[in-house]
Amino acid sequence: MSEAASARSRQGSLAAVPLKPLEAMLRAWLPGQRWFAGKGRAITRLRLVSAVELLPPGTTPGLLHLLVGVDCADGAADCYQLLLGVRPAPLPPALAPALIGHAEQGPYAGHAVYEGLGDPRLAALMLERLRTPGSHGPLRFDRDPAALIPDGSTPRPLSGEQTNSSLIYGDSYILKVFRRVGPGVNPDLELPRALAAAGCTRVPAPVAWYEAELAGAEPLTLGVLQPYLRGSDDGWQLALRRLGAGADFTAEAHALGRATAEVHSALATALPTLALGPEQTARLAAGMTARLAATVREVPALRPYEDGLRGAFDALAASRGSGVPAQRIHGDLHLGQTLRTADGSWALIDFEGEPARPLADRRRPEPAVRDIAGILRSFDYAARSHRPFAPAWADACRAAFCEGYARTTGRDPREDPVLLRAYETDKAVYEARYESRHRPDWLHVPMAAIRRLAERERPAHRVPPPPPPGSPAPHPHPKPPRRPLS
Repeated sequence: MSEAASARSRQGSLAAVPLKPLEAMLRAWLPGQRWFAGKGRAITRLRLVSAVELLPPGTTPGLLHLLVGVDCADGAADCYQLLLGVRPAPLPPALAPALIGHAEQGPYAGHAVYEGLGDPRLAALMLERLRTPGSHGPLRFDRDPAALIPDGSTPRPLSGEQTNSSLIYGDSYILKVFRRVGPGVNPDLELPRALAAAGCTRVPAPVAWYEAELAGAEPLTLGVLQPYLRGSDDGWQLALRRLGAGADFTAEAHALGRATAEVHSALATALPTLALGPEQTARLAAGMTARLAATVREVPALRPYEDGLRGAFDALAASRGSGVPAQRIHGDLHLGQTLRTADGSWALIDFEGEPARPLADRRRPEPAVRDIAGILRSFDYAARSHRPFAPAWADACRAAFCEGYARTTGRDPREDPVLLRAYETDKAVYEARYESRHRPDWLHVPMAAIRRLAERERPAHRVPPPPPPGSPAPHPHPKPPRRPLS
């Protein structure tokens, strides 16, 4: 019997995989992972939500799939997906960096427990599961029946991610494994599937995926397999190269605007839309105002500009917002979430939205201008990474992007300056909070936008104070770049 058939014949259970022998090592290991959201918070409890042995007991190496609830001292509670390899100690040298710890009791006594995605054999097993749909305890593997998924592809991990983990298989596919999970379909599965059904080719269509079906809850999306776009250029890196060479980027920005508009139009066709009334617009503005107040308390540098920034949100509330269209959007769009493919076209990737937001919020229709504001702010981030600051480059790219967007939709985003200003301001406030917490040397980047946006009439560009010598260039979005496809 094959490994896949043997595993299909066995139902995972909580009793078969006790958490207690693993708890101490997981408590020590979890806070050091880039995708762990509870950094700086004390873990008070670990809870075993689900457990499946994806290989028969006694197989070497073994692969444990765990969903673990993590409760923190501040009341936060999250659920994480873990894929743990188990081998008799010691680990082979190639796997030593993946070590989590050594089990001293229970069924794994004398074994090393390690990050399973770092083991090529176990990573290959995940592709095999996706190629052969079926259930393994609470896990359900599914795929597009029309997709051809070859076996035997050599897996390799994608480095540099933060909120998830990804494996590239050969040069054909990439598997994104969601780490922090919750009930409900993840937008990174839902939206690309909807776009594919609508005939939109700007987003790689999922070919396989897996979920957890737990009693009394909606299924949890755990991973998505998509085509790997070989020979593509990351939009952020491409923009920086053009800046460094003193080259124009407006043609690319215009084309990106058209691609973004095509995606928005397809989403509006494929999924429900609504029109925001005055009360909904007022609530939207109130949420922005509340985020500003919280950030001002944390970032004192914003205090001189608080009234001006609040003015952008007050203007949105006063506009009454009658009929503002809202739809499903990307939700976390910036240059690092775009790819210029080998044929010169643009693709949008990573539709998960901002992972820190609750899943229900990320699935809620919003004005498409939120995505547009994210890209416009990203052009500014790129320009301010250049020495000296290149304001004309940023302005030209912003204008070209909006013109490209209008070329497809018939409406220029700049035709609604109140809405656009409010979303750009909200984004800049978010950036200021992030930079203050994580990269204070780069607080000057959003602060330059804060000064501009706090004034009702856009002032002339001013060169901000230079960053300290040796400071790294900022990322397109205030967090380490994530590239689920490249």
